[in-house]
Amino acid sequence: MNRIDALFGRLRAEGRHALMPFLTAGDPDLATTGLLIREMVRKGADMIELGIPYSDPIADGPVIAESYHRALQRGIKVSHIFQTVRTLRAEGAPELDGTPIVSMVSYAIIHRVGVERYLNEAATAGFDGLIVPDLPLEESAALMDRATARGLKLIQLITPATPRDRAEGIARLTTGFIYYVSVAGITGERRELPPDLVENVAWLRTRTELPICIGFGIGAPDQVRRLAPVADGLIVGSALVRRLADAINRPRAEVVKEVGEFIGELAGAMKIQAGEPG
Repeated sequence: MNRIDALFGRLRAEGRHALMPFLTAGDPDLATTGLLIREMVRKGADMIELGIPYSDPIADGPVIAESYHRALQRGIKVSHIFQTVRTLRAEGAPELDGTPIVSMVSYAIIHRVGVERYLNEAATAGFDGLIVPDLPLEESAALMDRATARGLKLIQLITPATPRDRAEGIARLTTGFIYYVSVAGITGERRELPPDLVENVAWLRTRTELPICIGFGIGAPDQVRRLAPVADGLIVGSALVRRLADAINRPRAEVVKEVGEFIGELAGAMKIQAGEPG
């Protein structure tokens, strides 16, 4: 069974929700990315989203866009990221056994690498799915079928601006979980989230049996406590990536510890919401 399906099946049985941090692969370097993944899982992360650096990100705000730029300046390539994940899986760390890893990747990168090659290498490296923010809906079915044949999930985005008939079409061509974008616009931390967010997610639940995970704008424990009952998972990106902006100039152990503590705070907020000891 794909690790994503296994994770959500387990969490539903336990009455819990997934905490899903986002990292830009290779920021500040790939060795640190590997250490951060292991530390975040130890501190309560349930799934890891790895951003594949791209020179022209579609929906990313300045924090993540700058992290992509830093990684590209250091020569990070897709093949290097695959090897990092392959090594993590091969190391056999117990905390990573059931932890899904998904890539956030531009379709332009997949096309450049080659669809068959990208999917083959992602699957053999140990990825469990891919999020493709610029994938045209009209090309989704073909990519979904090819990904499914390799045991990979194709996770697609639905936004508040997505017309409802189109949202239903996207849901039908999605596997693993739906990534619901909480706000219109680009990634980045927000003090307030839209008042109609709960209503939109509730409507979407009437149209799909897939888990629904909320991303964009989530970056504080109080937001986690408010949104955890609404979604099957919460994705935290910019608030985490921001903490790595100056990591290249700091001791690696210090950076890993700081990020781990932040993830621990968010995981604790989710436990409190679920009625578990904080």
